[in-house]
Amino acid sequence: MNSLLRSNNFLLAINDLKCGVCSVNLWRMLGWQEIRQRYRRSTLGPLWLTISTGFLVGAMGPLYGSLLNQELTEYFPYLAVSLVTWLLLSNTISELCTSFILAEGFIKQIKLPLTIHVLRVIWKNQIIFAHNLLIVALVLFFFPPPITLNLLLFPIALFFVAVNFVWLGILLGLMCARFRDIPQIVGSLLQVALFVTPIMWKAEMLGRNINAAKINPIFHFLEIVRQPLLGGFVPVFSWEIVIAITCCGYLVSLAVFARFRANIAYWV
Repeated sequence: MNSLLRSNNFLLAINDLKCGVCSVNLWRMLGWQEIRQRYRRSTLGPLWLTISTGFLVGAMGPLYGSLLNQELTEYFPYLAVSLVTWLLLSNTISELCTSFILAEGFIKQIKLPLTIHVLRVIWKNQIIFAHNLLIVALVLFFFPPPITLNLLLFPIALFFVAVNFVWLGILLGLMCARFRDIPQIVGSLLQVALFVTPIMWKAEMLGRNINAAKINPIFHFLEIVRQPLLGGFVPVFSWEIVIAITCCGYLVSLAVFARFRANIAYWV
């Protein structure tokens, strides 16, 4: 009996994920609506985020390039791509923590796949990332890297990042709905990750201790996104790590989601 119940719960979790992904029009609309509400009386709208990020890159580029003794023509594009990608990762992860909590009204009043609320957050941050790519394009225009076929891996990398956001959002959203201290813990960990991950500095600077950077999973997600834009080669090891994290993440996330999915409406 218990095995039958567990099997049924797992199928319901899979169906929730499937129906949520298929409801493209709904989560896309909710994501756009959230952005429009946030900037409804602003002339430039979400471009203000792009402008602030541009000022950040423009100020940090010459300063950190000088402090780290880096050639500006190489360091500026590296910093721009790294910071914009990091903002996508950190902002999405932070908001995924409250994806179910902030959707309390929807969850308690409308019968929708819970995955929709995760996809809404992911889509919204993808839109913001698309705006921030204007900064990357501007920097790469003035400091052009070599153009290689590796550039074709950029959309594939973004796809893998988004796919990993889904399982992570389900897991974090569920845990944070149950334990309200977790968003603060995640926020603190992200602040630490900003400095221990090769974003403002390069992994090569560690010399023979470069493996200290490679044990950081965020490093590999950054690498598959930024190296194609910088004309570099993405190590096969990074792709292997990303694929392994994707597979393991979905196995764990769906198992937890199947077990506690019915409780989310009571926790929020």
